[in-house]
Amino acid sequence: MNITEMIALVRQDLHDGDETNYRWTDGELTRHINRAVGELSESLPLPAKATLPTTAGSREIDISGLNDRIMVVAIEYQVGATPPNYQQFSIWGDSVTILSGSQPDGSNYNIYYGARHTLDDQGTTLPGKYEDLVVGGACGYAAIELAVYTINRVNVGGNVTPGELLEWGNQKIKYFRQELKRLGRRNRVSVNALYEPYFPNIARTTDYGP
Repeated sequence: MNITEMIALVRQDLHDGDETNYRWTDGELTRHINRAVGELSESLPLPAKATLPTTAGSREIDISGLNDRIMVVAIEYQVGATPPNYQQFSIWGDSVTILSGSQPDGSNYNIYYGARHTLDDQGTTLPGKYEDLVVGGACGYAAIELAVYTINRVNVGGNVTPGELLEWGNQKIKYFRQELKRLGRRNRVSVNALYEPYFPNIARTTDYGP
């Protein structure tokens, strides 16, 4: 799947097949597709790993070079132990601080993180099973954009057409976000089964009083 093929699928679902009179340009649909890919990446990021050097005597690690980083899942240091040495850590901006384990000595560490998915002329990192979900999200955004634009303009399709388009687009987005929430929950459970999360668990039963 590449961006051209994705645009074709979005046009198919939007019933926008008249090549002589497209309602959306390729550029507009690309923007909506990228938005959907970005939202999906927040819930289901691309699993990534990098091996980088630490700085001797410092627990701080610069991770600004990790392109399209969305989240950090785990820090492994020292590398090569069995079982792996996953350390507690905190994040501030583009800096990670290792909170547990021995003081770094300049040797390498492994960082496991989630990155934004790509979708371009060369292909995509999206799993095939999520491509239809992205199509639905992009269709929803495209429909809402056109409906809002035409709602107060003369429309040969009748006065109700923009309203119907808006409703259809909102339903598409509603389903898209519901699925992202469901899949994101499943992904969080999978991650926490492997690594101790860097985010604290929040007690939901404590009564702090008035």
